[in-house]
Amino acid sequence: MKRVLITGTAGFIGFHLAKRMLAEGFTVAGLDIINDYYDTHVKYGRLNILGFEQAEIKAGRNESRQFPGHLLYVTDLCDKKALETVFEEFKPEVVVNLAAQAGVRYSLSNPQAYIDSNIQGFINILECCRHHGVKNLLYASSSSVYGLDKSNPFSASQHTDHPMSLYAASKKSNEMMAHVYSHLFGLPTTGLRFFTVYGPWGRPDMALFLFTKAMLENKPIDVFNFGNMLRDFTYVDDIVEGLVRIARKPATAAADFDPMLPDPAKSSAPYRIYNIGNNNPVKLMDFIQAIEEKLGVIAEKNLLPLQAGDVPETYADVSELERDFGYRPNTSVKHGIDQFIDWYRDFYGKNK
Repeated sequence: MKRVLITGTAGFIGFHLAKRMLAEGFTVAGLDIINDYYDTHVKYGRLNILGFEQAEIKAGRNESRQFPGHLLYVTDLCDKKALETVFEEFKPEVVVNLAAQAGVRYSLSNPQAYIDSNIQGFINILECCRHHGVKNLLYASSSSVYGLDKSNPFSASQHTDHPMSLYAASKKSNEMMAHVYSHLFGLPTTGLRFFTVYGPWGRPDMALFLFTKAMLENKPIDVFNFGNMLRDFTYVDDIVEGLVRIARKPATAAADFDPMLPDPAKSSAPYRIYNIGNNNPVKLMDFIQAIEEKLGVIAEKNLLPLQAGDVPETYADVSELERDFGYRPNTSVKHGIDQFIDWYRDFYGKNK
């Protein structure tokens, strides 16, 4: 299966995945609305590397100057008619749905954005996959679905019935919606619960970006839960490696599925859920220290309470992904932070 549609291709993970798949010879189409949730200079910078000049990007279909055959559709997932046109024209065999309204904290003040993008947009993706013969659908879920559950490490076979934010609830909903389409229509679906992804070209609303920016500007950083956070920081290249492997191997029905003791991570339908993380949680204060060492700066820290919707600890059990795909993350936090800061200094040195 070589024809891959990646939604959210102007986004952090989508961009890295498109670049990797193009390098490996896949025929790739990207789709993005290019909204202003965060600095669009970063989004257009990513697209420029994929061969799309900002001044030339228009609504609808765009062709890459860098990669022959690579397309970018500037389209809203909520526009079902426009999305149908994308599927009719490109005829994807594999769809990787990474487009979503991201962010736990933003969901507290802008809940409708999550219903529109993460619920309405996802049902449109499912319908298009169903009616256009897609052979493999991958989609982004999140470690935030574990919510109030404090069992560590988190296993994809745990129940996730107590989300703490609308963002988490929307991702849990995606998993349930995907199962329905796998069960009723035989659509192979695989949900990936991402754990705190970071790296070059990362999102400006994420901790590493915010900390780096503030430290370089000699401003204090906000450290929530008084620094008592544990995060399974996962380097973006490790995430992409997992996605590429899964794209080549659609979900299948589990022969050992027991309806009397159902495992939430699999089904009698072609449906799978996996954690995709580093399997090595890091203390937030150690993470900050690694940034300080790279920058040669000691941060002034505003120690604040845990924010509503946030979870204090994340820790991914990736044994199922290792068993089924031979996936094992191997990027150290120090290396990942160094790579991000080198990118940040280069990008913002040129784009001030």
